[in-house]
Amino acid sequence: MDADELHALALSRPADALKIAHEVLADTPSDADAAAAHHAAGVVHRDFGDIDEAVTELKAAYRHIRKAGDPDREAEILATLGVALVMAGHTERGLAALDSVVPGRTGVLAGRILIRRAWVHGALLGRYAEALADAEQAVAFLSDTGDLVWEARALTHRAMVLLAMGAIDRADEDYARSEELFAKSGQQVEYADTRQARGAAAFARGDLPTALLYLDDAQRVVEELGVLEPDLYANKCLVQLAAGLTREALTEINSALDRIEQQHGSTARRAELLLCAGMAAHAAGALDLAESRSRSALQLFRRQQRPWWAARAELALLQSRSAAGGRTAALVRAGRRVSAELDELDPELAAEAHLLTGRLALARNDRAEAVHHLRIAAGARNRGLRSRGAGWLAQAMLHQDDGRSRAMLAACRQGLSLIEVYVRTLGATELRVLATAQGAELAAIALRYAVRHGNARQVLEWSERWRATVLAIPPVRPQEDDDLVADLAALRSLTQRIEAGYDHRPESGATHRERRRLESSVRRRVLLTPGTTGDRPDQFRTADLLDHLGDRSLVELTEVDDQLYAIVAARGRVHLEAIGPAQLATHRLSHALFALRREATGRGEHRLDLDAIGARLESALLGDVVKQLGDGPVVVVPTGRLHAVPWSLLPSLRHRPMSVAPSAAAWLRAHKARPPSAERVVLIGGPQLSTGPEEVRRLAELYPDAVVLTAGDATAEAVLQAMDGASLVHVAAHGTFRADSPLFSALRLDDGPLTVYDLERLGRAPHRVVLSSCSSALGGPSGADELLGLVSALVALGTSGVVASVVPVNDPATVPLMLGLHGRLRAGDELADALAQARASAGDDQLARTAGQSFIALGA
Repeated sequence: MDADELHALALSRPADALKIAHEVLADTPSDADAAAAHHAAGVVHRDFGDIDEAVTELKAAYRHIRKAGDPDREAEILATLGVALVMAGHTERGLAALDSVVPGRTGVLAGRILIRRAWVHGALLGRYAEALADAEQAVAFLSDTGDLVWEARALTHRAMVLLAMGAIDRADEDYARSEELFAKSGQQVEYADTRQARGAAAFARGDLPTALLYLDDAQRVVEELGVLEPDLYANKCLVQLAAGLTREALTEINSALDRIEQQHGSTARRAELLLCAGMAAHAAGALDLAESRSRSALQLFRRQQRPWWAARAELALLQSRSAAGGRTAALVRAGRRVSAELDELDPELAAEAHLLTGRLALARNDRAEAVHHLRIAAGARNRGLRSRGAGWLAQAMLHQDDGRSRAMLAACRQGLSLIEVYVRTLGATELRVLATAQGAELAAIALRYAVRHGNARQVLEWSERWRATVLAIPPVRPQEDDDLVADLAALRSLTQRIEAGYDHRPESGATHRERRRLESSVRRRVLLTPGTTGDRPDQFRTADLLDHLGDRSLVELTEVDDQLYAIVAARGRVHLEAIGPAQLATHRLSHALFALRREATGRGEHRLDLDAIGARLESALLGDVVKQLGDGPVVVVPTGRLHAVPWSLLPSLRHRPMSVAPSAAAWLRAHKARPPSAERVVLIGGPQLSTGPEEVRRLAELYPDAVVLTAGDATAEAVLQAMDGASLVHVAAHGTFRADSPLFSALRLDDGPLTVYDLERLGRAPHRVVLSSCSSALGGPSGADELLGLVSALVALGTSGVVASVVPVNDPATVPLMLGLHGRLRAGDELADALAQARASAGDDQLARTAGQSFIALGA
């Protein structure tokens, strides 16, 4: 193997290259062979191991090649050493070495050396003009030479600089060509590196699903090779944070940071991972850790003379200090300096710095300083994707400070519309929900203004503007994917084996790992679902709501500055009421849910006074609003944190039909929905119910033409096929809510759990669904004011009404409640009326009453 082949192997199969290099050096090699071996070992250590060891190996290679008298190879090895010196933090020495070998070179050798210098200028130092000039020359020298690997490297480095300079499409063209050349040449690591770079390009374009796809592909290749690619983990961390996948970002970046420290890897790369780890810690709320890591990264970047990176790290440090409550004059001065530096280095990122500095100045009542920075940030609202959100927020804050309320509300509206467009580019429900958090502050500014001015209609419309946003967007079903279906089936099978054979023992380590692997695979496949650019949903109008309420009263709860407010829409009018502290409401809700769970068991010597508990809960949730409700049905739109209220526990709502909706707009859509033209009822009975098949058997007597799936027939695929487009579905099965991962909340069927991911494969949502299962109404609050769970998934798909429980239920006590509910449905009642009538028939039996109070009707 000659020197070029060994060098190529170092970048494709580093472990093999290192083994060969050691074998060569163990003999008595010539100076030329020793130089080639040390060079290859240095490249492996530089990119995948100990940077100090890399410098040592490359210095040895340089000594040997000088003795060998090969000036071209000497120049190339010195250039490689220059790169390693910069990566080790010796920037001046490294650049001097690179600059010494460039003059007078032409042809292929010049191209190879220029590639190295372009990488240092662009990737490490942020000197993009110099990097682009070197990369352009390298492409010219290396194109059409027949050396596919070096041609691909030249294209990759030009693409890197173009991407950094904002020329995304040109960069991706270069990356696509170099990816093809690397694949043809068998350069697996460099193929993976280009793949992840294309992920960065997709991210810069705002295409998050494609970015995640490329990054996952690249990660799979490098993990199979057993190498650490810091660039990959840094880029993936940024994409995950943008997607709101904070937990995954923190876990993966911490793992990469541990590995590079164990391997004594590149100081330059370690600094970049430290910065990303600090940003992930900030997103996770670990502000002390975020500050520590950002500070360490800043110190390293300054020592390495990397101004862009240093400015980025200092901005992250200031953001963490500000989030922790810092408001000192020193912070404002630092923000002013970093903003000025980024104005020169990265105008798009500068918008974030100016916004932060403006906020800090406002907090210190320094209006002149605040206005200066907010105006600069607002000027970025028509620039790149990253800076537009910050720009509209700055614009809204400027108008708020000026007292220009109409302009402020217009800025909030524009910013939210921009974010809504971005949300629609995402296909996965989880990503859509998480992305809504980006608009939370804009919505809060407008809502705070409306509340302070007491305009009830305006409060309702702004409360609706950023509530249950994802439910208003047409859902995107996961693409037909046999692997996804196989993973879901394997997960069901594994869970069933665990529950059947190891009910009373913790999962073994191997079983736990396999379950986590399958869950991770399912989630990853769904996250890659592309979005849509379809028509925007109709804008919510208060007049439309009032026209359709009839004799109903709608109560929408909203939270502003930790205070709970209620907007009441009834009899053609809208009222605003202040309720009280939001924390009191959540505290009393927790107490009420505990009481319901305890009473559902029927155990315990002392009965809890559910009437008194309900009265206290009503006071905290509704205050004097109950006096405005009239005698008709009630629709309640709670906040995300209050979605699981057992509303019939409240004295004023106990005996009236009432339903719950995620938003007034969602209730309107459900109210206007028309049932399928042909009635098709589906009855599903899961395994291991204490009442056996009794509930489904007795319901089948009410619905003689129903599709019945029970006693081994209730498998996931059979259930999904039956549910698709049905007019009414009843599921009697054990339910589980997964607070750690709400989309794995499930209904237990004969072949294992039917998760939210399974439900999202439905082509047509069933019109109405009754979930006679434990905790089936629970969702995980996420994003701005969104929920993830079984019910929210059905509503998003188009189901107009659902009956579900907010706590675990008593199986025997639930059967008569369900029979009463369906008796009223058969008589033509709506879901809310039917549930109220079924509840009323419980009489004085405590378990029956508790069962009735555990269920709520959602939708219309």
